[in-house]
Amino acid sequence: MKEYPSIQKEVNKDLSFYVFDKLDGSNIRATWSRKNGFYKYGSRHVLLDPNDKQNKLSIAPQLILDTYQEDATKILRDLRVDSATLFFEFLGPQSFAGNHVEGDNFSVTLFDADLYKQGIMMPDTFLKSFGNLKIPKLLHHGKVNQELVNAVKASLLDEMTFEGVVCKARNPKKTLQPVMFKIKSQAWLTKLKNFCGEDADLFRRLE
Repeated sequence: MKEYPSIQKEVNKDLSFYVFDKLDGSNIRATWSRKNGFYKYGSRHVLLDPNDKQNKLSIAPQLILDTYQEDATKILRDLRVDSATLFFEFLGPQSFAGNHVEGDNFSVTLFDADLYKQGIMMPDTFLKSFGNLKIPKLLHHGKVNQELVNAVKASLLDEMTFEGVVCKARNPKKTLQPVMFKIKSQAWLTKLKNFCGEDADLFRRLE
């Protein structure tokens, strides 16, 4: 099952980027095929069992089906792909750094798609195909200058939520994924520092 690639932190100011709001939750994968529909689910690194009630993420598969099954299936069939892995953010109002509060009002949001033998969709193509569904808000399109970086870090970018942004650009090279980097708000990083305390390794893993 495809895993979502790590996103670098180094800012790229050369390309034209689609800047999306970064939702603060857990990465959930869902595999779809033309034959079976949605049939396999995972967190970032391990498979998910929807019947494992001890795992807070176990409700994510049903949320994906309830929210996206019909529309996403039509889109993927129209794209004429045999299979795809869709990537979602699972979160609730009290979620933070991949930690979730039991009983919260959880939801899932589609943020990317990897098509069989085609790789992760370029951001403009993703928006064209899935932009009418529930996806992270597009906050900016164009070069990422220092003014934008400062606005994100200071939590001043219009309509940005707490964590920060993810910037995606069409890759000028022949590759199967876009150029991507992320920028975190200083307020989020400060909260993470307080959350991790003296555990520097935990901070680096969650940052």
